Amino acid sequence: MAGGVGMDGGSGKIYPGKLTLFVLLTSIVAATGGLIFGYDIGISGGVTSMDSFLLKFFRGVYKQRRDSANLYCQFDSQLLTTFTSSLYIAGLIATFFASGITRVYGRKISMVIGGFSFLIGSALNGGALNIEMLIVGRIMLGVGVGFANQ
Repeated sequence: MAGGVGMDGGSGKIYPGKLTLFVLLTSIVAATGGLIFGYDIGISGGVTSMDSFLLKFFRGVYKQRRDSANLYCQFDSQLLTTFTSSLYIAGLIATFFASGITRVYGRKISMVIGGFSFLIGSALNGGALNIEMLIVGRIMLGVGVGFANQ
């Protein structure tokens, strides 16, 4: 039952676990994957509402948002949706490939590939001149996040 209502408290096993340095560091590294996704959600949400970003890359969305009285759904653009979701889809797909690479070559190579991909994606997004560079950069960020989460 939800919330533990009706649970029998005396039938479970008790394991004598200790919080060691290894357990603590492993937990921190594992939590970093969620941190990366959460940070990206905050950044992409904030950036896509900035007028300067919309003017440079999504002029149609900027005009539509400026002219719209609807405060609920201001963004109606497949291109903006592609920009936003490309990281998450790339991360999902990259995770499947990362498991095979980790199994064959080891975790170290997998983490290097993820870090290098994330670095390339950051550079592409930081120096983006057009929407294509932004989307490719987001895909590379997604590959890096997928490898890191795996």
